[in-house]
Amino acid sequence: MIEHILFLPAGAFSYSWGNAIDIGSSTLIAIVTCALGVGVGYYLRGLVGRWQAEAIEKQAESKLENADAEVRAKLKEADIQARAEVVKAREEFENTTKTRRKELQDFESRLIAREENLDRKATMLDKKEEQAKAVIADSEAKFELAKSAKKENDDRAAQLQQRFQKLAGMTADEARREILRHAEHDAREDIAGLLRRFQKDARDQGEREAQRIISQAVQRYSASHAGENMTLAIHLESEEVKGRIIGREGRNIRSIEQVTGVNMLIDDTPEVVTISSFDPVRREVARLTIEELVADGRIHPARIEEVHARHSENLERHIQSIGEEALYRHHLQGAASEVAIAIGKLHYRSSYTQNALQHAHEVAHLMGVIAAEMHLDINLAKRVGLLHDVGKALDQSVEGPHAVIGADLLRRNNEAPVVVNAVAAHHQEVEAESVYAVLCSAADAISSARPGARVESTEVYIQRLQKLEAIANGFPGVHKSFALHAGREVRVIVEPSQVDDAEAQILARNISKKIEQELQYPGQIRVIVLREKRCVEYAR
Repeated sequence: MIEHILFLPAGAFSYSWGNAIDIGSSTLIAIVTCALGVGVGYYLRGLVGRWQAEAIEKQAESKLENADAEVRAKLKEADIQARAEVVKAREEFENTTKTRRKELQDFESRLIAREENLDRKATMLDKKEEQAKAVIADSEAKFELAKSAKKENDDRAAQLQQRFQKLAGMTADEARREILRHAEHDAREDIAGLLRRFQKDARDQGEREAQRIISQAVQRYSASHAGENMTLAIHLESEEVKGRIIGREGRNIRSIEQVTGVNMLIDDTPEVVTISSFDPVRREVARLTIEELVADGRIHPARIEEVHARHSENLERHIQSIGEEALYRHHLQGAASEVAIAIGKLHYRSSYTQNALQHAHEVAHLMGVIAAEMHLDINLAKRVGLLHDVGKALDQSVEGPHAVIGADLLRRNNEAPVVVNAVAAHHQEVEAESVYAVLCSAADAISSARPGARVESTEVYIQRLQKLEAIANGFPGVHKSFALHAGREVRVIVEPSQVDDAEAQILARNISKKIEQELQYPGQIRVIVLREKRCVEYAR
């Protein structure tokens, strides 16, 4: 029994019976003690549970009371808020009602005032109606009197007409025709006077309007005018560079002048050499050539020709870019490349010291302003103004007036007929077919006549230099010629295969004789004929 209670297997330990009895009694005591402890624990647990239940119940009752109080407070607050809303709504209703009542009272007052005005107007209309009836009656009476008076006058006029016919020996139709003839003569004189007066007024008004438009166009275009220089200074890094430019025994400077066609002026001015030429293209190519040679340091005849040839090609592309930029400046697109190149060449042309491209820009602007005042096509007017002198870029190689040459160029490049005619007619070589040709002539005259725009003496000087070169180039065997030293010297380069040494001397004399016959100039002009045969080979 004891072993089963302790869960001990039989034979696990060996105890004596005495020990077994002691162990059994202590176990019973422990079991009883445990049972008592369990009973006491259950009893204490029950007491604690009841105490906790009572505490929880009290807490629940307290929370219920708090909830009831909170509910009563919220109900009270809601009641107060509802009453406030009712009071607010009542006040708003009263205010709205009061405003509406005031509007109705004002409307009623206006109706009463309008009704009073209508009553007064009705009274006035009644009075005016009575006055109108009186006036009508008086007018009818006067009409009857006038009618009777007219009848008396007609009878008297008939009697007078019969008496006049007897006195004048003319019938009424004859008298009427005579009167009409005199009246027609007088009317013609009056009409002629009116026409003369209208024509004078129109002419005066047209002149004033033209003056206003032209003055406004000139005022809205402000451009400085300065004569182009005939020389160009190049600044050097040191005086040693001048020696390299001159070369041994002047070889380099002679080669530069021969290849570029300009006159090199090297004086005592420190670190400066001057290029002199009447042709701006030559000056520009020479400047670029010399600057590259100075920067590179290699200056000899072969190098000079190579650099000059390259810059001549680059300048042609630059000329086209100048023309395209000029077209873009006035928002004129769609021009052919040949026209753009011709416009770019105007940058290197001058007329009486006025730059031809600057003159074209000015004429285009003036024509645009005048066209805007006259409600014409502004873009078309600007196109005519920019292209009007494009023939000056070709007149050295084509015979004829520059206006006609430019018109032919534009016609070949499919420009509009109105543009072609305006360009051809701006110097009256052909008849003008549109108002744009007249505007072009006016704008061209305005641009040319502005103070400081042109200097005639310089233009005559340039023309003399060009004529000097043209005379030399007209002889057979001449490769090219250059007018130097302000026209006091002309340097002629001949083809060595066509002209020998003896013929070169004869050629110099023939050129000088023709210059004496065709040109007028102060002092004397030296003619130099150069014959040079250069043989070049390459060692490979």
